[in-house]
Amino acid sequence: MKVALLISTYNWTEALSVVFDSILLQTKMPDEILIADDGSKEDTKELILNFSKKNTIPVKHFWQEDNGFRKSKILNQTIAASTSDYIIQVDGDCILHNKFVEDHINKSSKNTYLYGTRVNILPQYVSRVLTSKIVHFSFFSKEIKNKSRTLHLPVLSNLYKSHEGISKNFRGCNVSYWRSDVIAVNGYNEDFEGWGREDSDLVIRMSNLGVKAKRIRYAGIVYHIYHKVNSQHNLQFNDSIQERTIREKIIRCEKGIGQYLIK
Repeated sequence: MKVALLISTYNWTEALSVVFDSILLQTKMPDEILIADDGSKEDTKELILNFSKKNTIPVKHFWQEDNGFRKSKILNQTIAASTSDYIIQVDGDCILHNKFVEDHINKSSKNTYLYGTRVNILPQYVSRVLTSKIVHFSFFSKEIKNKSRTLHLPVLSNLYKSHEGISKNFRGCNVSYWRSDVIAVNGYNEDFEGWGREDSDLVIRMSNLGVKAKRIRYAGIVYHIYHKVNSQHNLQFNDSIQERTIREKIIRCEKGIGQYLIK
């Protein structure tokens, strides 16, 4: 299968630069790297261009005008343009364990999406991590909490079986899925604007379709760089969309990825 690594970003080049460093250290590289950019400034474009010159993997940058938080829209455009069968998705503030891509590929299976582990970098160490470009962490690293989550023991991840429905441990910053499954539910719902619920709504609709979920703890690890919480001014409205998805067992959203697919 052909695999894409999809990274969403918005105006934080210091974090994205360290994420790029962690990509260059992957034990298995994807076939393409996709950047879904929700309106970043010129410095992000320059960073991506410089990164593309450091490796032989195609790097494709998708940008839209900054008109508020419209992550669903840029993700749909990016996934629509992808030529890969399988997509591994992270946020631009998540440093990848060096076996991150390999773990997601090894654990992939048909009719299943994966959600992985997020280790949190402590606020007081963010500046040091970014300045020193730290990409390696261990159980003993002082920069992190949730220390047990940093243990890379793929054999233990086999204890986690696929299941129906969404888990409370699901995080949209560390997920992988078949592109065809996302297209089948019409991708991300672009009625979501402002922070919150666009990721969980997607996998809930995939679950309504019959796609199972599987956690890959002890593998597929990312290190989340602490930042202030985004504005949640639209969260109540977004919650209402997701509640309707659950209540009515909705599979396909109306305004989604279909508008960007070549007929």
